[in-house]
Amino acid sequence: MDVPQDFPISYMLTLLVALPILAFIAILLGAPARRTALAASAINLIIGLGSVFCWKQDIWNFSITVLEKPELNLSFGYIDAMSLIMILLSVIVTFAAVHASKAPEGSEKLYYGSSLLIAAGAIGAFASKDLFFFYAFHEMALIPTFLMIGILGRGDRRGIAWKITIYLGLGSLVLLAGLVWLASLTGTFDLLAMQDLAGKIDPAAQKGIAALLIIGFGTLVSLFPFHSWAAPAYASAPAPTAMLHAGVLKKFGLYGMLRVALPMVPEGLQVWLTPLLVLLLGNILWVGFVTISQKRLDTMLGSSSVMHMGYIFLAIAALIANKENDIALPAAVLLMFAHGISIALQFSLADRIERSTGSLDFADLGGLAKSAPALAFVFGIGAMASIGLPGLANFAGEVLVFLSAFRDYDPAKDLGPLQIACILAIWGVVISAVYMLRAFRKIFQGPPVKATMNAADLTWCDHIPAVLLILSLLAVGCYPNLLLNFFVK
Repeated sequence: MDVPQDFPISYMLTLLVALPILAFIAILLGAPARRTALAASAINLIIGLGSVFCWKQDIWNFSITVLEKPELNLSFGYIDAMSLIMILLSVIVTFAAVHASKAPEGSEKLYYGSSLLIAAGAIGAFASKDLFFFYAFHEMALIPTFLMIGILGRGDRRGIAWKITIYLGLGSLVLLAGLVWLASLTGTFDLLAMQDLAGKIDPAAQKGIAALLIIGFGTLVSLFPFHSWAAPAYASAPAPTAMLHAGVLKKFGLYGMLRVALPMVPEGLQVWLTPLLVLLLGNILWVGFVTISQKRLDTMLGSSSVMHMGYIFLAIAALIANKENDIALPAAVLLMFAHGISIALQFSLADRIERSTGSLDFADLGGLAKSAPALAFVFGIGAMASIGLPGLANFAGEVLVFLSAFRDYDPAKDLGPLQIACILAIWGVVISAVYMLRAFRKIFQGPPVKATMNAADLTWCDHIPAVLLILSLLAVGCYPNLLLNFFVK
């Protein structure tokens, strides 16, 4: 291996990837599982937050040559603002997921070790500058996801684990075909070099590659109609797995569309723009109505997560329609961050509700606010964020997404497919309000029932991850430029 001479000072971003893996190994060797996971996630959180102030410096770049022919480099770095924000999302949610959850007795190693590996895979994918490791880190993170659901999940956990294995496995194979095709045409795995050579790809080839990337990335991000794995998986998954996958790892598909598909096959994506608009409306409207019909909080939150992916795909569609659209990329990344934080908060609270009451069925709950007012308050903030209440990060992201669809629109002309899709997508805000307010009413309002009569409220320890996530939503919601300024060159 060719190790760079400045290795002692160029390891910082590599540490973000390596530390969770080293902590996982330490847990396997007998280190206290929870304390080790907490320490690793806390250090990563500090490094991630600290990197915000110096993310453009060379200390975050690192590369080791793994193979010379074909050239393959284990290369990490903050490629741009999008990479920075996704890694920031990863370290915040990882700390919250490890801190908020309680492992079943006797399963601490699997529980906390798997959570660390999922985090390492997500951070590694977002930090990778090489296409091979970009793909490989995501696949690594799927293994502990399957194990956590299949071994420690609820309900038909084994059947669900097999279902997501098949769905995501097939999606990954389709994606791999598109990535290999792309690499064969550019002659390199280096993401930045590939983007420089993208203009030389034949439009006919671009069309085929774009189709594979849409299906591959779309399956991983639960794009309609490749979405049916997501809600059952999140409902069955242990809390940290649901928080990390829905909040962070699922963003890999969106990140891949923005990092790989859009820069490298823009003409091919334009061919599929109208079908993509139809599919994203399926996420927002069809899955939105399915979410309203749910009778359990965990399945409702899983369906809600699928629904909100449609908004981010709308921003991607706006960028496909006009690559000069200067709002679409920041809008997509801002909403990815906001959704990741808010859905992680909601899944952590769902776990707390189940531990306090023994059920997540709406029919078994009611009046929980009387015995657990702090839980009701925090859940209300998460619900309002999901709805898109002004002052919270989701609102800023959704507004920018809708504005991006009308960027450079000429009122003298008829509405185009993008603008029509945007108008229809706005109805998703109403749908979100219906199912979120309904859930809050059924769980927290009305007279207490047997399950909620003496339910425990949030402890001081529970407040730590909740406050971290809420402050993230409030800070970005009240001042979106905290993230948007990173896009200013």
